[in-house]
Amino acid sequence: MDWKILQREESFSGFFKLISYRIEHALFAGGTGVINREVLQRGHAAAVMPYDPATDSVLLLEQFRAGAMHTDQSPWLHEFVAGMVEEGEHSEQVVRREAHEEAGIALNEVNFISTYFPSPGGSAETIDLYWATADLSEAGGVFGLPSEGEDIKSSVCSFDAAMQMLDDGVINNSVTMLLLLWFDRYRRLNKVC
Repeated sequence: MDWKILQREESFSGFFKLISYRIEHALFAGGTGVINREVLQRGHAAAVMPYDPATDSVLLLEQFRAGAMHTDQSPWLHEFVAGMVEEGEHSEQVVRREAHEEAGIALNEVNFISTYFPSPGGSAETIDLYWATADLSEAGGVFGLPSEGEDIKSSVCSFDAAMQMLDDGVINNSVTMLLLLWFDRYRRLNKVC
């Protein structure tokens, strides 16, 4: 192995865990170096962009995000359906469950895109990205699980309107940005709609 953990200590345990590490790793110039890092242990997540090919539209959620409240932008972010992967659960199960809980919709064909690290400099979280077909003709409303503190407004807009929201900076979180940009390319290459 080109790296090893010399020391591990749980610094905080709450909604998230914070682990302090002392790590030795190989250097590009040769030899080894030692670093001290804190890593946020959030778990693993999955996200999906619900897409209605009949109307070339997507379903977006809007909800309050505490991590965005200390900026000059609104902490009510426009996002796609997402949730945490529980032990023993597959990420496709997560997006299907969350689509029902957060938006009251059923997903049809679910397509895996990729797994990525949203912030590997300080977080161990990975996110599995999907896009799925869905009938969005009657979608929209307020959803979420009050027991999880969720208050989620779902709405449907054209794919072009969602891309305009991205261009205007209204959509400003990595999951939603990546899914829109990936699907825009996929849509053009495969002549979807």
